[in-house]
Amino acid sequence: MNNATQEYIRPGYEVEPVPGFPHAPSDWTREDAEKIAQTEGLTLTEEHWQVVRALQDICMHSEEPSLNLRDLHDALDEHFHSAGGIKYLYELFPKGPLAQGCLLAGLQPPADAQEPGMGSAA
Repeated sequence: MNNATQEYIRPGYEVEPVPGFPHAPSDWTREDAEKIAQTEGLTLTEEHWQVVRALQDICMHSEEPSLNLRDLHDALDEHFHSAGGIKYLYELFPKGPLAQGCLLAGLQPPADAQEPGMGSAA
């Protein structure tokens, strides 16, 4: 794992979590996510918020100090399998479910999330 990947999960979680986001990083707010979404050209729906919650949950409950790109990709694909998996997630996040999703979730995207096929449309 490289240093950028090790920086992936932000330490510290709210004692009193953000309502509806029990695993949000301590410095995360829904308002900040909405601002980021605007800059990314996204109009957030409940489906987007489900992905944000899933990313926060996956990262908080990981036994590893940080998840590598492939593990996070596979976890999201499995979590949203019934909705269409990664294909469905790309419909929500055209620039990549890992790259854009992590930004909205208050998580540092894995260093190689910008590579084609791994969470971005680069």
